[in-house]
Amino acid sequence: MAVREFAERGADLELVGIQKRFPGFTAIEELDLVIPAGSFFALLGPSGCGKTTTLRLVAGLEEPTRGRILIGGKDVTDTKSHERPVNTVFQSYALFPHMTIIENVAFGLKRRRMSDPMGKAHEALKLVELDHLAQRRPQQLSGGQQQRVALARAIVNRPALLLLDEPLGALDLKLRRQMQLELKTIQEEVGLTFLHVTHDQEEAMTMADTVAVMNKGAIEQMGAPEELYDLPRTAFVANFLGQSNLFTGEVVGTTADAITVEAAGTRIVVPAARSQKHQGEVTVGVRPEKVVLHTEAPTETAGRNLLGPGRVIDVSFSGVSTQYLVDLGALGTLLVFAQNVGFAPVAGLGTEVWLSWDLTHGFGLADELAETGRFPADDSTTSIAVQRREALVSELEEH
Repeated sequence: MAVREFAERGADLELVGIQKRFPGFTAIEELDLVIPAGSFFALLGPSGCGKTTTLRLVAGLEEPTRGRILIGGKDVTDTKSHERPVNTVFQSYALFPHMTIIENVAFGLKRRRMSDPMGKAHEALKLVELDHLAQRRPQQLSGGQQQRVALARAIVNRPALLLLDEPLGALDLKLRRQMQLELKTIQEEVGLTFLHVTHDQEEAMTMADTVAVMNKGAIEQMGAPEELYDLPRTAFVANFLGQSNLFTGEVVGTTADAITVEAAGTRIVVPAARSQKHQGEVTVGVRPEKVVLHTEAPTETAGRNLLGPGRVIDVSFSGVSTQYLVDLGALGTLLVFAQNVGFAPVAGLGTEVWLSWDLTHGFGLADELAETGRFPADDSTTSIAVQRREALVSELEEH
């Protein structure tokens, strides 16, 4: 059995033409992806989008139907999982209850007969600020502390690539936010390549250098978190990464700088540089926090879109902001986030209001709201298990 190499720094990951089919459905259609060495990369998407399947392929827990997987330029497609320079941190901590914390962290090093396993384990525990609890057992630690131990156990092996599979999902909100910042700090200190799989938009945007939004087995859009949020290219990204107010209509005017879309009789202007399409039917949008709510009709000014009048049909206080739902008749219902800088909501239920936003905050999408996905996806664990069992029964019957 080959002994996997230990990395002093992260390695790049490259997926070339990856396809993964299960009996009866396709989890990943065609995936090409390059993750640079030393980066914190997040695969973000809903259940069934193929992100966990992608992680399992990289880890060697699944075999691709087609394509190649390269780590540090080396083809590992046919390499067993334990021979890859990869470690995985799961949502479940999977610590050995009969061992102390230091023994848990040193376990992998001892199995591989690495030099000074206890010294290296102490270093890893210091990195996650738990060395003072080295002699305790897992059941004596909180959930957040156990997750840090699981992280130390993965890092101590110096993998070229660390895979994080929804690692913070079992933690409460406050602890999860604290761990997000700590994970990012640790990644920067150790310099490994992190591939983080999550459905939590805030988690991905807080920690990752680059986010890839997956939908039905393919990447819809990839880039820096602020780029994806500020300038989504598709309706799926606009609605999955945060919330958006979207309008669909025909382009009725174009200039070198902007396009004008008529939606339900109302004209909305979007900068040409921020729109993926410039003719025909186009879906345009704006984020709720970019919209200003007015209780009196404002004067129309160049450089701003103005909608209304409308009527407030819901007011929801959420701490730092108040969320308003405004009925604009044929244009539909718009969502507005207003920061709480006063002592009371700006408008109450039934208030007549107008909405406006700066033209530079709008965006135009590449697709239409009515467009459907590329192919049906259904890669829940239950369906995979059933299909594999059916495939095995069929294979046995044939023989």
